Amino acid sequence: MSADRHGHTHRLDLDDATVREWDATVVATDPEQGIVLDRSAFYPGGGGQPPDEGVLLWGGVRTRIAGTRRGDELYLIPVEGDPVPPPGTAVRGALDDERRTALMRTHSGLHVLTGVVLRDFGAKVTGGNMEPLTARMDFDLAEVPADFKDRVAEAVNAEIAADRRIEVRTLPREEAYAIPDLVRTATDLLPPDIQQVRIVDIVGLDLQADGGTHVASTAMVGRVEVVKMENKGRGFRRLRVRLV
Repeated sequence: MSADRHGHTHRLDLDDATVREWDATVVATDPEQGIVLDRSAFYPGGGGQPPDEGVLLWGGVRTRIAGTRRGDELYLIPVEGDPVPPPGTAVRGALDDERRTALMRTHSGLHVLTGVVLRDFGAKVTGGNMEPLTARMDFDLAEVPADFKDRVAEAVNAEIAADRRIEVRTLPREEAYAIPDLVRTATDLLPPDIQQVRIVDIVGLDLQADGGTHVASTAMVGRVEVVKMENKGRGFRRLRVRLV
């Protein structure tokens, strides 16, 4: 299967993260699973980034989409009680732009954060989670300097101000794995059956495998505040951040 498809759905979000509205056709509906489109810009969730929300417009009707579900197909989950368009229906899809843009800024900001912590402290990621404009990131870091939180915040915002380009490309798995530190987590979570690896490159700072959506440059992230640093056990450090 092509890297930009999931089941019968062409993944517009992987082609162009700026797409917010598009035309599509309903391929299938399942009362338990959801709605399958031939083309979709809804990010289905993964890598810590939550799924998109939005609407489908058809025949003067609005169906709200509360999230997505990945199985054999990419299913859009309608809000309970909303009408479901039957197969063959032409629809207009639209994302919640404010939510998606906030998540793109947040995700790119976390890549700046992980790039800085790896470069300056040699620590890899052990976990993380994000919501729009707020997130946590966990690192494997045995020794923590007293000024760790402030140093990280200063370095992250310096890299954001540098307005570094953020580029996305796909490489064959063997070529991608030749890149040092491509997999930024302490454990390699990339399924072995994936032969084409999507790469997100913050030019001059960070290069890693990633399937999420991102802004085009670090300047678009905005300012990152490191709100708190928590010790969660031996070598387990958690940073909580928010974007302003």
